[in-house]
Amino acid sequence: MSDPILLISGDSFSEQERTRLETALGSAFVAGPSDMAALPDAVRNSVRAIAVKGHHPLGGAEMDLFPNLGVIANYGVGYDAIDVAAATERGIKVTNTPDVLNDDVADLAVAMLIAQCRNMVAGDDLVRSGRWSAGENLPLNRQMSGSTVGIIGLGRIGREIADRLAAFKCDIHYTSRSRKETPGWTFHASPEEMAEAVDILVVALVGGAETEKHVSRQVIDALGPRGIVINISRGSTIDEAALLDALEEGRIAGAGLDVFLNEPKIDPRFLKLDNVHLQPHQGSGSSETRGRMAKLQLANIEAFLAGDPLKTPVN
Repeated sequence: MSDPILLISGDSFSEQERTRLETALGSAFVAGPSDMAALPDAVRNSVRAIAVKGHHPLGGAEMDLFPNLGVIANYGVGYDAIDVAAATERGIKVTNTPDVLNDDVADLAVAMLIAQCRNMVAGDDLVRSGRWSAGENLPLNRQMSGSTVGIIGLGRIGREIADRLAAFKCDIHYTSRSRKETPGWTFHASPEEMAEAVDILVVALVGGAETEKHVSRQVIDALGPRGIVINISRGSTIDEAALLDALEEGRIAGAGLDVFLNEPKIDPRFLKLDNVHLQPHQGSGSSETRGRMAKLQLANIEAFLAGDPLKTPVN
């Protein structure tokens, strides 16, 4: 086998994705980094590229199992599970798949916000259960258009979310590492300051140690009783225990969450709440976007093996 691609979280790759990678280059599959050491020496020595899908931590010890490894190509925009510093120290390039998923993730953020404000899951259940035809009505809910919304992280995805919400006549506020060129949106130096000024917080940060619990208990408390939190970033970006406390105690109005700590085995406290909208980390989950992500992941590997510039390098 010449220049095989090693697929991490092999079971996570769809049959179509695996076929595409196998057709382009030979492949070996492992369920996660813990299975790497069991590969035959001949396979480990020949691997020059690793394709990653999923959130298994991939650090220097795993990289050292592959003496000829040159690139780790991540399927997804978030690469916080990969130790990029360790890769850089070893001369290994890391790539991700940005931009191609921005629209889908932004669409889902807005959809969760509308679903939360208009209580759409309960409305669907009311109709399906026959309770509506029997005379029961859905309680009046909350208008989303015209809300004051704070975006935490006005990067590529955050900007797409803000543009969509601006079309809903929302007053847009944001925090970011620096001020951005915007159509007059309000910049805040800290998430605490912004939370005091808005009714809705949308979290669009990258994951990793730098953003862990960026949305802290103080931020959540500052949001107040009409506050709604929408998270399409990583579960780690929010103090999840503090969020659960606030939801259970009614100190904020609700949340829409596509990401969690320890997913998919989420905290069972979420399942008892009727003021939170839950999704199974499906932000990029359309067939069109997942196809573009797979193509970009493979294009990065092919570029590396051909000695060409990488399409979307991280380091």
